[in-house]
Amino acid sequence: MTLDPSIFRASLGRFAAGITVLTMRGADGIDRGMTATAFSSLSLDPPLVLVCIDHNATMATPLADASHLAIHVLGEDQEAISRRFASKDGDRFAGLDITRGIAELPLVPGALVRLQCRIRDRHPGGDHVIIVCEVLEAEIADGEPLVYFRGRYARLTR
Repeated sequence: MTLDPSIFRASLGRFAAGITVLTMRGADGIDRGMTATAFSSLSLDPPLVLVCIDHNATMATPLADASHLAIHVLGEDQEAISRRFASKDGDRFAGLDITRGIAELPLVPGALVRLQCRIRDRHPGGDHVIIVCEVLEAEIADGEPLVYFRGRYARLTR
């Protein structure tokens, strides 16, 4: 039996996911960032999270040599930030009031959560690479998350 790729994609789209923006500073001194939904907690002790990056993503090659990564969990009012970092065109950081974190990581303002991480491991995972990160610093803010469900942005309702 062969799994129909369109059914598999539709199945995964029915899993509501929070939206993150990943940022890093490349060895060349250039800030890079991308939107990602493949993010998960992994361990409390030590504090580990993981992200999965498509081999064709713009950050895939620079991330292969990176030592640090910032992960921003977006709040419900940050759809424009998500779209900006999902775009393939333009400077994703233009006009943003970023600050610098550990290892000069570019930190996006206004995120619900900001995690500054050291990359510990990389594992192959089909057409993605699984990046295991040790969280060195965490910041949290009040608010509700921006969610992605069935190919659309969504918000929690009470």
